[in-house]
Amino acid sequence: MMLNLTPRRATVLALALTATIGLSACESADSSSPGTATGAGGAGGSVENAKVAFLMPDLASTRYELQDKPLFEAKMKQLCPTCTVIYQNADSDASKQQQQANSALAQGAKVLVIDPVDSAGVASTVQAAQSQGAKVIAYDRPSTKAKADFYVSFDNEKIGNLIAASLIDHLKKTNASGGILQINGSPTDAAAGLIKKGVHSAVDPGGFKLLAEYDTPNWQPAKAQEWTTGQITRFGKQIVGVVAANDGTGGGAIAAFKASGDAVPPVTGNDAELAAIQRIINGDQYNTISKPIKTVAEAAAQNAFTFLQGQTPKSEATVFDTPSQLFVPEVVTTENVKKVMFDSGITKASEACTGVYVAGCTKLGIK
Repeated sequence: MMLNLTPRRATVLALALTATIGLSACESADSSSPGTATGAGGAGGSVENAKVAFLMPDLASTRYELQDKPLFEAKMKQLCPTCTVIYQNADSDASKQQQQANSALAQGAKVLVIDPVDSAGVASTVQAAQSQGAKVIAYDRPSTKAKADFYVSFDNEKIGNLIAASLIDHLKKTNASGGILQINGSPTDAAAGLIKKGVHSAVDPGGFKLLAEYDTPNWQPAKAQEWTTGQITRFGKQIVGVVAANDGTGGGAIAAFKASGDAVPPVTGNDAELAAIQRIINGDQYNTISKPIKTVAEAAAQNAFTFLQGQTPKSEATVFDTPSQLFVPEVVTTENVKKVMFDSGITKASEACTGVYVAGCTKLGIK
């Protein structure tokens, strides 16, 4: 059927059709399609095919390549099968990490999960990401000069207190007489500063003289070993214990004592690296901290996915003015290494109980 319209009636009909089409388009834009983020405070855009950067600080600690990376990637794949994880390790180079972050943003990353090489220097990276609409999750180490959107970690100050208090209790039980060396982490790592604070909270009132203290550049075990060698020459048998902030620096201290031919005093650690667990089994290292990386890696992935959905993760604490999620770790010694590390499935006997460690495993009932 043909319509015989006057010019005036044709104009009115055209306007009506235009209004109808415009209204339909508005209604379509307001409808949330599957895979589209909604809610306040999100990274924005579609969750489907989204990119998340996972930027780790160094290779000195083996955990990042062997644990954090695969665990984070696996959880992200579970939460968002079509999402892409951009992984980079800065190998203790703050400038390199900044370049890696810029590259991730250029590739379209909507969330940066970053364990900063330099907790203060990462400020420019945090600000650059946020200015481009990306969210920043500080991971393991906080951002101190620029507020990240979220922080996920174990309670680092508590870690320092636990390893030091455990050592001091042991020294008192064994009637040790002498002083302690304190080996801290990197001076550019705010998490190391928190651990250091926690260590002092136990060492200062602990009743044992603090002979010397050292901040280890970039957590390098070789630097810790070199410094400890100098202290052995200086203090000799006065050293009855070493509070080391992580397993790498603790391993460096142990190596120094063995190289000098002196008996190895009780040495602490942190991270429960496989090598540290083996040293505890053999009696070379006194303690470490079990902080299941799976816990923080999966929490970081969940929080990243929450941001991608346009929502804000729930915080339980505030660290450096940043909403935070903190987990409490557990001290591991020969007394509980079987239960905490092996019975739980965190460490496999087939990996730890090899070569010279078989006898120690047998003695502790680790199979």
